[in-house]
Amino acid sequence: MIKKIAWETFKNTGDVNTFLEFKQFQILEEELKNKENISNNLEQIQKVEQYGDNKNEWNHNF
Repeated sequence: MIKKIAWETFKNTGDVNTFLEFKQFQILEEELKNKENISNNLEQIQKVEQYGDNKNEWNHNF
């Protein structure tokens, strides 16, 4: 939504600063997505460290 607003503003005004702000928002969004992915991966690693990787334990009990 922010992208659309920034782009429309740039198209209507021709202000380069508006376009640069638009690009900064894109970079921020990508950084936030990367941080979320890293956070999710760390949580998964912590769970494996805490509980072990027990995916195949069921088959080993037979």
